[in-house]
Amino acid sequence: MTVPATPARGYHRPEVSVLLRPADEDLYRRALRGIRQGTGVPLAFAGRLRENHLVLSDFLGARTGGLRGLRVEPGKGVGGTVVDSRRPHGVSDYRAARTITHDYDDPVLGEGIHATIAVPVATRGRVRGVLYAAVRAEQPLGDRVTDVLVRIADGVARELSIRDEVDHRLELLGATEDRLRELRAELADIAAETPPGPLRDRLLRACGKYPAEAPAAPIAPLSPRELDVLGQVALGCTNAETAERLALKPETVKAYLRSGMRKLGVHDRHQAVTTARRLGLLP
Repeated sequence: MTVPATPARGYHRPEVSVLLRPADEDLYRRALRGIRQGTGVPLAFAGRLRENHLVLSDFLGARTGGLRGLRVEPGKGVGGTVVDSRRPHGVSDYRAARTITHDYDDPVLGEGIHATIAVPVATRGRVRGVLYAAVRAEQPLGDRVTDVLVRIADGVARELSIRDEVDHRLELLGATEDRLRELRAELADIAAETPPGPLRDRLLRACGKYPAEAPAAPIAPLSPRELDVLGQVALGCTNAETAERLALKPETVKAYLRSGMRKLGVHDRHQAVTTARRLGLLP
């Protein structure tokens, strides 16, 4: 009978999708700040695809709460048109626009929106969200605004793709580690039932090639700041993002990361996060 290896005390394998990814709303809020700074529009907002609906969830410059949480169906309104076509779409006079349906006139006009442009955030041909720029007066929103939105949406899409790939690889890594522990347990069981001799010795040598437990404790305790930095790295943050979140300089973040990796006996940030989690130092 196979007995799974017992994890180190205090260690619980995390759900990768919960612990590894930074909150996507942080990414979208950063995008909205970029839209405001790059175009000067008074209102920028975003929606994310949930269960095949675009849900408006992030706002900068809103005066009312009428649009917050609005579920936009594919093909309807400006955002639904973008989701269907996977292309930018805009209207210069929302009230009179004939290129869209008017299912959402009450919340849109209640916010005072006169003109708006929306662009898709898409990865691998699949729309993940929509970014909007809007004005409340007869002010043209031309190609320059569209170009800014497209550039920022492309950046959001790249970041989402990276996060997806990190999650995928760590899920594979977790599955591999579990399987290796299972294989070691199976070999150990067979070795225990094998009479002393060359075959048993060979099985025991094979057992030694597979991980049985979490790694040993680091050569020195990690400092609170080293753990803070590793915690942000575990969320997928870059050094610059970690510095901003922890109010540190990027060079200081690098120094904490290097010292943490040295104490953990690893050589890259991914190994540092994985090892720290095995030791129960990170959730």
